Amino acid sequence: MELLTDDLLAGDIILLWRINFGTFTTETWFPKYFEYTYGTDAPKHLKTLVEKGYAGIETAFESLDHLNATMKKNILKKNGVTGLSKMKIADLDQALHNHFSEEELAGLFSIRGYKITPKGKHILKQYQDIVDRHPKKNL
Repeated sequence: MELLTDDLLAGDIILLWRINFGTFTTETWFPKYFEYTYGTDAPKHLKTLVEKGYAGIETAFESLDHLNATMKKNILKKNGVTGLSKMKIADLDQALHNHFSEEELAGLFSIRGYKITPKGKHILKQYQDIVDRHPKKNL
């Protein structure tokens, strides 16, 4: 395993690449290739990427896109909000903003998204060749 800038490994670059899709959450499972191909303990390395400022954890409001409409309606229903059946996703998000503070909302669901920081985007761009060599699914 070759160390890159800031003691990063190729598996860390792939982890940042996955986070950059915008769908990586605290509940996302880690593919086995992190261990078997890149020799990294992905959960541990994810924590390190956050600590070094390459990635961050979204707030509750930023993580709303990881909840479906039913989950959002249930949160609002418990708070006594009516008229939920007519609401679309954007309306539900606005209602959540209107009825909850960040602290209140944070206690109502645990899933949080990960986001890549500008520092993470820079290192991802710097090591684009690692991403290019990584096997991709045929879509």
